[in-house]
Amino acid sequence: MTHEHLLNRFMTFVKFDTRSDEASTTVPSTESQVAFAKEVLQPELEKIGMSAIHYNAENGFLTATLPANTDKKLPSIGFIAHMDTADFESEHVVPVVHENYDGTEIILHQEQGIVLSPEDFPNLKNYIGKTLITTDGTTLLGADDKAGIAEILSAVEAIMNDSTIEHGEIKVAFGPDEEIGKGADLFDVEGFDCDFAYTMDGGPIGELQFESFNAAQAIVTIQGKNVHPGTAKDTMVNAIKIAMDFDRRLPANEVPEQTDKRQGFYHLLGIEGTVEDSKMTYIIRDHDRKSFEDKKTNMQTVADAINQQYGINRVRVAISDQYYNMGEILQEDMRPIELAEKALKNLDIKPIIEPIRGGTDGSKLTYMGLPTPNLFAGGENFHGRYEFIAVESMEKATDTIVEIVRLSNTYETR
Repeated sequence: MTHEHLLNRFMTFVKFDTRSDEASTTVPSTESQVAFAKEVLQPELEKIGMSAIHYNAENGFLTATLPANTDKKLPSIGFIAHMDTADFESEHVVPVVHENYDGTEIILHQEQGIVLSPEDFPNLKNYIGKTLITTDGTTLLGADDKAGIAEILSAVEAIMNDSTIEHGEIKVAFGPDEEIGKGADLFDVEGFDCDFAYTMDGGPIGELQFESFNAAQAIVTIQGKNVHPGTAKDTMVNAIKIAMDFDRRLPANEVPEQTDKRQGFYHLLGIEGTVEDSKMTYIIRDHDRKSFEDKKTNMQTVADAINQQYGINRVRVAISDQYYNMGEILQEDMRPIELAEKALKNLDIKPIIEPIRGGTDGSKLTYMGLPTPNLFAGGENFHGRYEFIAVESMEKATDTIVEIVRLSNTYETR
């Protein structure tokens, strides 16, 4: 299926800076996301003729509906993508198109010596002969998740133009702040009113994901005792040294750089401090709920051991859960996954069904009552200057949405 507006939409969307801000207290976290929703996406929805277009200022989501075109009892299906981009340079994005990629290195920025090389990224070899879109090496691209937005819009447009596709209500939602883990918190699941949904937020062609990490954040604060170093013997307590000791006591091999597949980890995101006060920020991840809970318990156990050593509570650990493995819910009714898998196979796409080493908005939405597995959007090397996507991958993602809707007349609602 030809999607004539897909590339133009994507190239337009990525030029808008919509980076989210974890330190912000507003919803959305940045005003640029509001502007993108109202000034760019809402006119697109109006242009293609969707109904019930609404920007919700309370949660930052832009939603719209394609009404059912049949009286049959068919499922209402949602398609969701996020507007924000990750914590990397996102201003003045310059997308560059490379037609008929030949498998060699791509010079992104000559003056700065920035090169996208298959030696560093062997996945490039999968795209020989394809049309690649990269950055100019100075910013991220933003295919995560503006590719998903463009694909959803183009798919809905294709469905509306094909009278042979019988469908129930199709809902779309474009939301904020997924990259900082807050976007789905205020989503109006009841108002969205879907039987199930898909986030278009995965990577390469074929990804179909219904398991995610269980996730938590741990803030470790340490109270030291600072005195003049000349008279510090038996008196000074260096909070920085305690921080180093705390991290050493965690399992050395349970870190992101030494784990893959279903292995969980502790990840030290940041450390700051002085002799008097120090703070460390961790994220904890594991697909298995028991292992996840054990990791949280272990952090407190380490703190308790250090506090016992000093005879005073110098180390405090504050842990807050962020999201849970959506597979625990989705495995109770696999029909949305089975529908997507059949759509992929109909398009001669090999399904890649693996747990996400991360999370999506679907992780939270599923626990909020909206079953939401994740589908590929087509990009690779997200969150940095080496991000790229193939036009052909975006076309396949768009076709997958259309095929899911086409097949939905075989889905038995409960």
